[in-house]
Amino acid sequence: MAKAAEQPRERFTNFTPYEVKKGEEYMSADMLQHFKNLLLQWKQELMEEVDRTMHHMQEDAANYADPSDRATQEEEFSLELRTRDRERKLIKKIDQTIDRIDKDDYGFCDQCGVEI
Repeated sequence: MAKAAEQPRERFTNFTPYEVKKGEEYMSADMLQHFKNLLLQWKQELMEEVDRTMHHMQEDAANYADPSDRATQEEEFSLELRTRDRERKLIKKIDQTIDRIDKDDYGFCDQCGVEI
C-alpha cells in the first residue's frame, strides 16, 4: 500500500530542475527549451502508457463463462479506460502548453501579463 502512495512522487522526480544562471532573463530561450523538453518527455511517457494499455486490453480480452470473472475483467478495463481518458486530457494540456512555449507566451499570467 505504501508503494502506491509513493508512485506519484517518484513519477515527478525523474527530471533535473532548471537552474537559473546569474543575470538570466525570465523565460529565456534556454529555460523555455528546458520546459519544452520536460513536457515532450512527459507526453512520450503518457503515449507509451496508452500503447501498453491497448496491447494489454487486446491480449487479455476474453469471453469468460463465469459472470464474476467477466465482471472483474470489465471493471478492470473500465478503470484502465478512465485512467487513459484522464491522460488523454493531460496530453491535450501538454500540447497546449508546448504551443504557448512556441509562441513565447509561457510563464506569464493570462490576465495581467505578470511573471508567474
